[in-house]
Amino acid sequence: MDRPLDIAFHNLDASPTVEAEIRRRVDKLDRRFGGLVACRVSVEAQHRQHRTGNLFEVHVTLSVPGQDLAVSRQPQKAKERYANPDIHTSIRDAFDAAERQLESYKGRLREDTSSPSAGAVTGQVTLIEPGADHGFLLTNTGTQLYFHRDSLTNGAFEKLKPGDPVHYVEETSDSGPVATKVRMAVGAED
Repeated sequence: MDRPLDIAFHNLDASPTVEAEIRRRVDKLDRRFGGLVACRVSVEAQHRQHRTGNLFEVHVTLSVPGQDLAVSRQPQKAKERYANPDIHTSIRDAFDAAERQLESYKGRLREDTSSPSAGAVTGQVTLIEPGADHGFLLTNTGTQLYFHRDSLTNGAFEKLKPGDPVHYVEETSDSGPVATKVRMAVGAED
């Protein structure tokens, strides 16, 4: 992740055990999906109930390039599903939902560049800065476009080299035209 994990506790004391569990789950998401920019997790105790157990609401906000994905673990559903809901159950359910949202997000990225006919244009990599997280593509009109490693939808950024053919979508950013949804061409993925 580009930014450090942000964990907040509301109406309960911070717990090293809970914090460690959250960090472990965020690390798993980051390893599995890569490209996470930031993550904010909020854990809130809804009620202090002696007989039926406390209700906890967990909010997970994942920042990915271009948007935020938000997940909330609804505490009222916990009562229906579990006899004694606890904080670990709420965290597990929230991160399971976050993982499903990330899978859906990645699926949409793949669909957007599934073939060159999906609005993508073919170009080739011209420069990968050593140790940097960006590179440049040569378009079919002879111009160069900047692209970030998070724009790569298949393959590994570290394996890209000058001359590799790619499909991309050109968009305008605040600093001018950039290549987004960069997909390595078939055969270049190996």
